[in-house]
Amino acid sequence: MAQQNTLHLRGGGTSVLVDRTTPGVPAIVHWGPDLGDLADDVLDDIARGVRPQRVSGGLDETGRLTLLPQEAFGWQGTPALLGSRLSGGTAGSDFSSALVMTALEATASALRLTAQDPATRLRLDLEVDVTPTGLVAVRATLTNEGDADYEVQDLGLTLPLPASAREVADTTGRHLRERHPQRHPLSVGRYVRESRRGRPGSDATLLLLAGEPGFGFERGLVHGVHLAWSGNHSLSVERSQNAPSALRAAELLAPGEVVLRPGASYSTPVAFGSWGRGLNELSSRFHEHLRRRPQHPSADRPVTLNTWEAVYFEQDLAHLTRLADLAARVGVERFVLDDGWFSSRRDDTAGLGDWTVSPEVWPDGLAPLVDHVTGLGMQFGLWVEPEMVNPDSDLARAHPDWILQARGVWPASARQQQVLDLSNEEAFDHILRALDALLGEYAISYLKWDHNRDLVEGGSTVTGRSAVHENTLAVYRLMDELKRRHPGLEIESCASGGSRVDLGVIEHTDRVWASDTNDPLERLTIQKYTGLLLPPELIGAHIGAPHAHTTGRHHTLPFRAGVALFGHLGVEWDLASASADELGDLTAWISLYREWRDDIATGALVHADLADDTMDLRGVVARDGSRALFVYAQTASAQSHPTGRLTFPGLDAAATYRVEPLAHPASATGVGQSPLGWRDGVVSTGAALHEIGLQAPVLLPETLAVITVTRVGEATP
Repeated sequence: MAQQNTLHLRGGGTSVLVDRTTPGVPAIVHWGPDLGDLADDVLDDIARGVRPQRVSGGLDETGRLTLLPQEAFGWQGTPALLGSRLSGGTAGSDFSSALVMTALEATASALRLTAQDPATRLRLDLEVDVTPTGLVAVRATLTNEGDADYEVQDLGLTLPLPASAREVADTTGRHLRERHPQRHPLSVGRYVRESRRGRPGSDATLLLLAGEPGFGFERGLVHGVHLAWSGNHSLSVERSQNAPSALRAAELLAPGEVVLRPGASYSTPVAFGSWGRGLNELSSRFHEHLRRRPQHPSADRPVTLNTWEAVYFEQDLAHLTRLADLAARVGVERFVLDDGWFSSRRDDTAGLGDWTVSPEVWPDGLAPLVDHVTGLGMQFGLWVEPEMVNPDSDLARAHPDWILQARGVWPASARQQQVLDLSNEEAFDHILRALDALLGEYAISYLKWDHNRDLVEGGSTVTGRSAVHENTLAVYRLMDELKRRHPGLEIESCASGGSRVDLGVIEHTDRVWASDTNDPLERLTIQKYTGLLLPPELIGAHIGAPHAHTTGRHHTLPFRAGVALFGHLGVEWDLASASADELGDLTAWISLYREWRDDIATGALVHADLADDTMDLRGVVARDGSRALFVYAQTASAQSHPTGRLTFPGLDAAATYRVEPLAHPASATGVGQSPLGWRDGVVSTGAALHEIGLQAPVLLPETLAVITVTRVGEATP
């Protein structure tokens, strides 16, 4: 029987066609919508039909964009592998690989291939999986089969784009304003987004996207790539004159950071690719993939109160127990004590690294507060920053060599702190023992794990080389070991807010803190684009104080609470300063969240594409399509008056629904307008609600309305 030349991998509505006849290793010739059942001869003809011609001025055989593009086979774009020998003959030799596939195993949704190069004595093992939710997951492992060291400078993972991908979008930002979108045409050349901060960073993009011009949340074919890694990384998109455009993801390695001894291997982080007819569909693949994990949080996500903006460093048992009493009264289920509970930590200049309870602040230890909180039926959580150390600490004075550094001197300071070298086993064991002791002594069910500075000159005194790669792995290992020793422990990834949000860290944690700002106007955008990757139940979203501590803006409770609904809800507010009416309204908002949190944690998160940029409509549609909760926010003065229509995505087109604005908790509306025509409810179909919509309520700037959608009658078969 003739060997099948074209493989068809399928899953979750995605098809990946792989041409195994290309030089070196196979090439993906289609990644996108499912093509259905195709005969083998048809598959081969599809692949044959897209092979490039020889053209004037080019190579005699045009280089192909394979799963491992290599210069040896005519590829003249960015190669997959950069590296060379460090010794054994001429340093810098074996700089160009010619890895050729020697083995291939394939199933209906995955392939595993091995490629070898006898000349450079390298072996590559490549894995491609189409997940049940339609993501494409790619990972490579390079092994040194030679007798001299080999330095890996770069090993990238490549996914092709369709010809329609002519516009690029990503996100950027800063502390307190993370993940704001930007876009531009995909021109010839390479567009690169890199993080050299030792963590993704507040300016990092979660996804690099390329799609049809003007693609949005509901429209336009779009593809994107994410690297599941919490250290330095590079995402890029490249368009050339003689090959398909492609997305690329790689760990960003420092010189000498990965040197393979004979027989040693380096494995890349996993690159995840997703696609969709609009960003709602693209992001839903990530959400459903994460929800299928065995460790994904399955219990109701507890409403969380964090004490930071309530008390800052002024920790007082009487005030905190009063805060806990009020928290329990309004429906909070988890109480988290933030920074300032340990050692000499009275401000942010001292104490990091000394993880023992301060006898000055807590003369009887944390037990009085912990017992009070748990006695109220709430879980107790604690803030830690295990990867960091203040120079003014016992740890730094005793072990200055445990601090990441280069040239024998500490790097530039940030937030009056330095970074521990957790790849140093002595430092790792010290921190593990300290945290393990805390978790063993107190009923702590949750750690808010912070990481408050970028890495600069992240070298190890043990190896003398860059240690960002090894520290990233060490952090994962530390989190896993604490969870192993303390079953049920949950960890939040907080890094100056949202500076470490990725699918690498989320494998070891249970939610992320999207940003240190609780200003709802800022949070609308931050949460919207964090949600491209993570489902709501993994994104901490808190109701802040009326006066936003980070921006100085004032907002009503409905606006603050409504924005926080589509996340893992919490409170960041000194409730002792709230009025009785405010506490009553807060109780109602928390009750609303608790009524809907199962749907928020299992349903489809959707965003509407509206013509007016000042209008924001987002919602969660229950998995069975029986109901949906939408929040419509007016972010600024509308372009038209009255405002335009709201169109509702994600509903069952054939079903009939009743749509109502939620009467309570109250939503702020404008003045001088006649009553909303559908204020008492209206019945329409899912198709009509999406295609025609409803008149938007006229709202004041920076206010919102909550809208419920309930199916009428039987579900669609």
